[in-house]
Amino acid sequence: MSEVFGARRGRLRDRCAAAGSAAVLISRPANVRYLAGTAPPGAVLLLGPDEDALLCPRTPTGDPADGRPDEELRLTVLPTSAGDPAVAAAELARSASAEALAVEEHHLTVARHRALTSVAPRLHITDLGLAVEQQRIVKDEDEIACLRIAGEITDQALGELLESILVGRTERHLALELERRLVDHGADGPAFPTSVATGPNSGRPGHRPSDRRVEEGDFLSVCLGANYRGYRCEIGRTFVIGTTPADWQIELYELVFAAQRAGREALLPGAAYREVDHAARQILDAAGHGEALAPRTGHGVGLEIGEDPQLAPAAMGKLDACVPVTVEPGVHLPGRGGVRIDDTLVVRQEADGGPELLTITTKELLAL
Repeated sequence: MSEVFGARRGRLRDRCAAAGSAAVLISRPANVRYLAGTAPPGAVLLLGPDEDALLCPRTPTGDPADGRPDEELRLTVLPTSAGDPAVAAAELARSASAEALAVEEHHLTVARHRALTSVAPRLHITDLGLAVEQQRIVKDEDEIACLRIAGEITDQALGELLESILVGRTERHLALELERRLVDHGADGPAFPTSVATGPNSGRPGHRPSDRRVEEGDFLSVCLGANYRGYRCEIGRTFVIGTTPADWQIELYELVFAAQRAGREALLPGAAYREVDHAARQILDAAGHGEALAPRTGHGVGLEIGEDPQLAPAAMGKLDACVPVTVEPGVHLPGRGGVRIDDTLVVRQEADGGPELLTITTKELLAL
């Protein structure tokens, strides 16, 4: 993998050199891991004029879940008295005679930025912007393989829950069980806090599990994902508990399913982000749910949940092949409940079969 991380750093270095920065400081953890192979707590990565260095406040644990540092990097564990690794990196860049240092201003605090300028006053500090995040959008096949395994683990955990007795159990209990099952099947942990919503809570985006118990006739909506080697996927499904669905439940489910299918089918290279959002949104809007819809239909996934691209009405940009995204429309009816259906897919060329579905748990409206 050293050549992979080296190539990533090389692309970033070339971009920054063209803008006049001979050194680059990476502090955002996901970006550090993308370029270095690991991101121990507090670590920063310096791409210097002479060599690249990973500066850590303590020795990495070596836990495979945290990744392994690229062997081509110089690993520096700072003494406790050394203070902020970012400041130490700026001093290192100065000692290497760098004249400019590009930093992630969107991640650094004001105090940290001031500390950098004070320790190296002659070093011209520039803003790297979202250069690394943009580079991360298109995934290589090794990254997609990790996402594919994360999807398989998530499907397994959810499938086992569906075979258990649900009536009488609380949302909180079910969420904890799902997260335990993720780890049992090989996940490093949940990709994000698991959401389990029942009855009037169902279909509500980002619902935090409560002590409400599952009842007969409830809609049950779940949203979960596995973190596997740093890569995170997402799945959302809605079911009915213990009885034949009511007419209004069937109608609402079929509507959201149609919207989700339209969004999935729009995932082709060259499609505008907002066109994908529109494909799903227009179906729900035409049915009278437009004002209550979430601000986006989906988003990118990878080392973070919710990374670029954003599939939203005003989003600018077009999809490339090998970009993993979610498609997750939903409708929540206050006081009654609602439906969310969420998949993680990888954008592929039509000649390659179109979008690759990573989360395959059935989307049939099941009565559990």
